[in-house]
Amino acid sequence: MTMTVKKMNFKTETRQILDLVVHSLYSHKEIFLRELISNASDAIDKAHFLSLTDKEILDDKNPWKIKIKPDKEAGTLTICDNGIGMTKEDAIRELGTIAHSGTKEFLAAMRSKEVKENPELIGQFGVGFYSSFMVADKVTVISKKAGAKDTKGIKWESTADDSFTVEDVDKEEKGTEIILHLKEDEKKYLEEWEIRSVVKKYSDFIEHPIVMDIEREEEGKIDKSKKVKVKKEETLNARKAIWLKNKSDITESEYNEFYKHLSHDFSDPAKIVHYKAEGASEFTTLFYIPSIRPLDIFYKEYKIGLTLYAKRVKIIEYCEALIQPYLRFVKGVVDSSDLPLNVSREMLQNNREVEKIKNSITKKVLDTLGDMKKNEYDKYLKFYHEFGRVLKEGVHFDFSRRESIGELLLFPSTKTDKDSFRSIQDYIDGMKEGQEDIYYITGSSRDEVLKSPYLEAFNDKDYEVLIMLDDVDDIIMGQFEFKGKKFKSVIKGDITLDDSKKDEKEKAQKKYGKILKFIKERLEDDLKEVRLSGRLKDSPCCLVAEEGEMDPQMEKLLKSMGQNIPERKRILEINPSHPLFEAMNVIFEKDKKSEVLKNYADLLYDQALLLEGSKPKDCAAFAKAISKLMVENAQQN
Repeated sequence: MTMTVKKMNFKTETRQILDLVVHSLYSHKEIFLRELISNASDAIDKAHFLSLTDKEILDDKNPWKIKIKPDKEAGTLTICDNGIGMTKEDAIRELGTIAHSGTKEFLAAMRSKEVKENPELIGQFGVGFYSSFMVADKVTVISKKAGAKDTKGIKWESTADDSFTVEDVDKEEKGTEIILHLKEDEKKYLEEWEIRSVVKKYSDFIEHPIVMDIEREEEGKIDKSKKVKVKKEETLNARKAIWLKNKSDITESEYNEFYKHLSHDFSDPAKIVHYKAEGASEFTTLFYIPSIRPLDIFYKEYKIGLTLYAKRVKIIEYCEALIQPYLRFVKGVVDSSDLPLNVSREMLQNNREVEKIKNSITKKVLDTLGDMKKNEYDKYLKFYHEFGRVLKEGVHFDFSRRESIGELLLFPSTKTDKDSFRSIQDYIDGMKEGQEDIYYITGSSRDEVLKSPYLEAFNDKDYEVLIMLDDVDDIIMGQFEFKGKKFKSVIKGDITLDDSKKDEKEKAQKKYGKILKFIKERLEDDLKEVRLSGRLKDSPCCLVAEEGEMDPQMEKLLKSMGQNIPERKRILEINPSHPLFEAMNVIFEKDKKSEVLKNYADLLYDQALLLEGSKPKDCAAFAKAISKLMVENAQQN
């Protein structure tokens, strides 16, 4: 029978990843076996799940298993499974392309030095199959889709160059065989001890048996004095569902290795939580709080959710319904005694049992983090550095628990040392007499924020201001209320900290009302209002937004992402006690149509833009005006 071999080219991103995997990763090469076993286990899980409703997929003669076949003569290592298998279209799509929105970021990370110390990125980004090429110069995949009526399978093959071939082949049994033609200097992976070691290290907790034919000497049946070599299939992994064991029977090392199997992370977790709920709702859960943030946690395609089992049968690998999105860093498993085996994602959305589990896990995670913050502060700081930005999303999305989440948040402030933080409760405890609100300022760095003119009046009154450096802070914290205290941005709204100075402000308003009107008319295309400031002490001016409007930092971020943000006018606040403004007022009273005065008004606006970290409206005109002033000043001296 004639077989048609079809040659195809890898997509550009796949070629780049293959090249980087082959030439850039040198440490932890053994993870290739972990990734292939993990993929085989997933394939069996899919077939097992479908077999619950489709008996054609079930094969009682061949129980679920993953088999490793080392062949020293051929120099090949084969990993077989009897799982879901692939059609030709599946192989082309799954092995020839990478559909992931974070592919460019992944490539950038792989090109950095960091990836050599973090090979877990391969597994986290779902491209574990390509790790085969770290140890093999050719990879052959033979597969047949479960449930297929005929004997046709497919053969996919590549040498990690620009292309791969795919063809039809005869294959009796469903499942997949991956044949690695090992490089000459990677033949150690054909040794029994090496295979055992890698399986024990990374895959001991795989539910399905990982087997290998082992040759041993035994006594002869006829002549017991003679030894004969016999091959027997041995299971290499423990297989025991770790979450169903008693906690006292599990070592920390075993807990950590299971975490690494779940998360593709090489670091130990920051916290392990293992408990069994009994009563109206019965389930067991084992979850982990990681110590290192996954590279792709902010990407849309990041896989959220715990692995859901029903009576030890894996139902869904990433069950989003079990976890709050702001706790998406949590990894683990849930095994329910009450859920039916045929439960679907759609059924889970409004399932009361799932909602109970979700609430229980959410409370347990928040309680665990609270205990860490109270009793292991240094460890909590490391966690917060990695995941604080994710956690604070809960203030916005989980209204019923926002105060509990608020208890966990930490911020630098105008009164903390570098690398030190305040909790919101710490801030409230230190509030000055008569202070009603929690004040905060947003920015891109602590050092930059501390120089901000917006803080002048607060520093003068010795009011503490929380410094918020995450781009989402203003949206999240601006609407927050903690124990009756509202959060107020120091760069928005009309602020007067000292009621005793209201009379002074009213007098200044009468004195300078006309020049304020002149500046407003001069800059009416750019400004909504010009007013006297209650927040400035040393600087001449600043730009502020109305209460509730978008923070300038968030506006810049959205624009950089291509979002269409409507143009809005802001408010120019002027310091009435600054000599520059007094000098402008003198000019105004002498000549209300002075060109110098118009130039000064323009410069005042540009200066306000600079002070908030933006560019002047017209950089060339601004530079020219500054040069002219410098020359005039030099000539006078």
